[in-house]
Amino acid sequence: MRTTIKLLAVVIGSSLVAISCKKSSDTTPAATVYYQQLDQMGRPAINTVFNGAADKDAFNTTKPSAMGAIFQPKFLTNLVALDGALKTANPAYVNYTVNALGWSPTVLTTTLATDVLGVTTTGATSLATLNGRTLNDDAIDIELKYVIFGGNDGTKNPQLTSDHVDANDKPFLAAFPYLASPW
Repeated sequence: MRTTIKLLAVVIGSSLVAISCKKSSDTTPAATVYYQQLDQMGRPAINTVFNGAADKDAFNTTKPSAMGAIFQPKFLTNLVALDGALKTANPAYVNYTVNALGWSPTVLTTTLATDVLGVTTTGATSLATLNGRTLNDDAIDIELKYVIFGGNDGTKNPQLTSDHVDANDKPFLAAFPYLASPW
């Protein structure tokens, strides 16, 4: 009797192992997952200032290598229109001719239409010269003052060169990851 029980256990156990090792007839590979970029923000607020509502999503999902050709003409048109509207609204407004980098409207919009940050390996990183960005850079003030509305020395149109948010609500950390914890 014991031999029969042992033999029966071996047969059932072997059957279970054989069944569990059997190849599945479904040989369909797992689906490939593709991720879709929803936003990019090398330079904050540029998309917001220079693109109309319909173009904001397109700008965020366009490869940087294709951005300039697509968006520079729109950026230039919008910069010229914004400049004219600001002058109409305020006669004291100083029209954009060159920025603090000495760039004309065409050079500016050509640079900004490709949303990537340049990097310097030979000097200090600064958003004001568009060669990078540090955590302490007041990105919006810098863009308004030196890149768009401040003129050739950053002092023109003072009413348009600051968002008046001059500090973070929490200090940056001294060690990686450097960003303050939320709230």
